[in-house]
Amino acid sequence: MTTTSAPDERPSVAMREEAYGALRASAALWAGTSVLITNQRGQVLLQRVTYRPTRLLPGGAVDKGESPAQGAAREMEEELGVTATVTRGLAVDWGSPAGRTTPPAMKFPGELLHVFDGGVWDAEQIAAIRPRPGEIDGINFVEPAELPALMSPGDARRALSALRARINGGGPAFLEDGLPIAPTVLDRVGVLRTARACHHFPFHTHPAPDDLTVRQSWVWAFAPDGRVLVLLEPDTGAACLPGGTPEPEDHTDPETTLIRAARKEAAAELTGVRYLGYLSDLGERCARVRFAAVLTSLGPAPVDPATGRTYVRILATPEQALELFDWGPPAAEQLRRSTRPAAS
Repeated sequence: MTTTSAPDERPSVAMREEAYGALRASAALWAGTSVLITNQRGQVLLQRVTYRPTRLLPGGAVDKGESPAQGAAREMEEELGVTATVTRGLAVDWGSPAGRTTPPAMKFPGELLHVFDGGVWDAEQIAAIRPRPGEIDGINFVEPAELPALMSPGDARRALSALRARINGGGPAFLEDGLPIAPTVLDRVGVLRTARACHHFPFHTHPAPDDLTVRQSWVWAFAPDGRVLVLLEPDTGAACLPGGTPEPEDHTDPETTLIRAARKEAAAELTGVRYLGYLSDLGERCARVRFAAVLTSLGPAPVDPATGRTYVRILATPEQALELFDWGPPAAEQLRRSTRPAAS
């Protein structure tokens, strides 16, 4: 009895099953699985383990006879005390022997590591975690930008690539030593490698009081397909909305500020500008004003006169945009108001 030829043989040569099995076994790889879980602020769950100094996503080796998804569910139950299933893959990583330092006695052949989406956990789900005694010292939710300092280099690259793949919303990313073989714009710019701006300020829907200085005027600019314009700093990957700080030429009109700034920094033309409210930054006694508008056109990417940089412009769904910021419930409220009819 014969099987189909091995890839490196002449097509006319057939192999016996035993020889073919031995050939495939000689190229066998380890298989690993992990789960990426975030809280409602977009912070990533990491485990402190007893057997290594760096932190890990929940996960481990795939046992004989189980699928990577089954292994991920088993590891969550064993390590976190949580019963759950995983159905969405975020990344498959080829961990090469050259990309990892292992003791020679292990004869590490390379590993295929699967990263699954564990979802966004609320306070009740987080409270139900019971770390496995003797193996898991504890868990923390950390900012994505902190991953390289807390994890091994390959693990951090893989986790960030998987998180970007989740934000992109397409299929799983295919990685080699943690880096995508087909990088998206989020990968190329390095989104989430630097700390996200944390704006957990009270949001008010009435006009800003006269005694508060308007420090910032930003806009949720909606394209016709419902996506919003987000600007990414090319050197840090940090995200922001179009807009800027008031200038004398704006005559203290926040709407004029955002139209001018969006045109200068992003070549964005807006119409239908509508006031949403303001954030009160009590530490500075100032107002950060927010608007919604229709994005009518984008010209060639300009150099921002305020920073000397050319922003990378992307269109993201509102849900994707929220993951690029650490703005909390006020940002979600702004988006809810921005989609209401103008008469509401």
